[in-house]
Amino acid sequence: MTRRLISTGSPFESAFGYSRAVIDGDLVFVSGTTGYDYVTMTLPEDVAEQARNIFRTLDAVLAEAGSSLARVVRAQYFVTDRSYCEPVLGVCGEVFGDIRPAAGMYVVAGLLKPEMKVEIEVTARLLQTA
Repeated sequence: MTRRLISTGSPFESAFGYSRAVIDGDLVFVSGTTGYDYVTMTLPEDVAEQARNIFRTLDAVLAEAGSSLARVVRAQYFVTDRSYCEPVLGVCGEVFGDIRPAAGMYVVAGLLKPEMKVEIEVTARLLQTA
């Protein structure tokens, strides 16, 4: 399988020189994704709602790639405050309760913009391989 790039159309992707996801072999590598609604380019204040937006974006990107959230094998969660861990992990539990990918939660000093409270990146397997 050849390398394929996937975009959500976010202005960040072209401005900063990255792809939302890259398919290489039978894996889909999804870049760190923040809680923007990429249609309206709005970001909710609530960290759990940011996480829900992230999973909506991840779901759409993985579907376009030929994968799904059920095929995620690794997830990394980055939050900008310890108090955000529990609400974000609650959303992760809703999404990944039975899937249970290998995962890590990291409290970081900050993300690209101060209003960004959570960022998630995942790696998934394709549904079918060529």
